[in-house]
Amino acid sequence: MPNLEKYLELILANIIAYAPKLVGAIAVLIIGFWIAKKLEKAVIERLKRSNFSPEITSFLGSIFGIALKIAILLMAAGIAGFDTSALVGMLAAAGFAVGLALQGGLGNFASGILILIFKPYKVGDWIDINGKFGKVEEIQIFNTILVTPGHKTLIIPNAQVTSQIVTNYSKKGFIRLEIDIHMPYEESFPKIKGIIEQVLEKTPLVLNEPVPQIGIETFDNFFVKISVKPYVKPDDYWDVTYDIRSRLKAAFSANHITVTYPESVRQGEIGG
Repeated sequence: MPNLEKYLELILANIIAYAPKLVGAIAVLIIGFWIAKKLEKAVIERLKRSNFSPEITSFLGSIFGIALKIAILLMAAGIAGFDTSALVGMLAAAGFAVGLALQGGLGNFASGILILIFKPYKVGDWIDINGKFGKVEEIQIFNTILVTPGHKTLIIPNAQVTSQIVTNYSKKGFIRLEIDIHMPYEESFPKIKGIIEQVLEKTPLVLNEPVPQIGIETFDNFFVKISVKPYVKPDDYWDVTYDIRSRLKAAFSANHITVTYPESVRQGEIGG
């Protein structure tokens, strides 16, 4: 029984010695987590007011909240009497190992953050990345999702986006079509230009500003190459291209305009 009393006295002494530290650590956890939650919400609201995208706002808010909670846990562990230097060393080693294992993924992650912050393009834009053309469907932290005109889904790692030239066709709100016409030398260019202008004026979705451009591109051996360059909204590109071509063919046929066939020197009427 003396030994039991001795152990009980030792346990009681340890409880009395560590109780304030334990209570302090619990208090730091409760109050610290409450403050961290409030600060995380404040940061998210601040990012929203700064016009950051929802993706980057949510992500940065979460990262900030996690960092605060880790700091609070380390503080509470120190108050409770644990050796926090060892814990910090373990976290650093684990972070280094994960960083090496996910080196490529971290590059995509960093690029995704840059894209969401600087916004070289946004959802709904038509872009070209290293020859891959499509409409931006989603901007993720690691990838950018494009949908091609043929409804194929392209998943492009964000590291490729920031290391390549990106062509944004939607940035200005309009895009120029380029339609070529082969006119024989015998035909009158002013006459054909007038017909083209009438077709463009009657074609829906062709923009009045900027003004469409019509001119002689080159003089070939057997024909004159005329370039027709109207402007449209990016989403209307293909519809207007096909519409203008069909209207030009009908207008040339109605006005008895001849064309030169590239395969030979032969000329002929355009069918309806």
